[in-house]
Amino acid sequence: MRLPERLDGELVAIRAFTLDDVDELVDLRVRNRAFNTPYEPRRSDGFFTPAGQRAEIVRDREEWRADRMYAFAIIEASTGRIRGRIGLANIVRGAWDNATLGYFVDEEVNGRGYATEAVGLALGFAFGPARLHRVQAAVMPHNVRSARVLRKNGFRKEGFAPRYLRLAGGWRDHDLYAITIEETAFWPPSAAAAAARTS
Repeated sequence: MRLPERLDGELVAIRAFTLDDVDELVDLRVRNRAFNTPYEPRRSDGFFTPAGQRAEIVRDREEWRADRMYAFAIIEASTGRIRGRIGLANIVRGAWDNATLGYFVDEEVNGRGYATEAVGLALGFAFGPARLHRVQAAVMPHNVRSARVLRKNGFRKEGFAPRYLRLAGGWRDHDLYAITIEETAFWPPSAAAAAARTS
């Protein structure tokens, strides 16, 4: 089944990346480098170049085709600009049908509801056409705004994981959040199918 590559909301849309996005992504990444550094793995200088972002997009497309990760640009509805990235990664099928959610939004537009709406759109994709059962996310305890975004979208806190991810050069503690399809408007399955048909 072909999966939709774009979902639209009121403030933002999310869509799959294309190679036409390279220059805009370089600008976004360079402008947000200091802002994102505490929340991401260490990045080489090459990551912030056209070659580095082209490689990211190629990898994203390969992972999409393999059903291992679905990465989307967050597009500002009013301008059409790329304002962030959101992805469903580490997809495991079978008995788990789980993905890990990650995202960032341009510092220039933080606090406008873009992340909240983008997460909602990603969940619509996950529990609708992608047919996942569970989506999880990890947030460092001091990242109050990101935790609020998850709670607004129905995620529940599941626990605390010490030294969970290596970010900014060190192992960082995280709070773990998750949501399953039974906790959403996509349950029962007939409702999910109807939502997928109308999106």
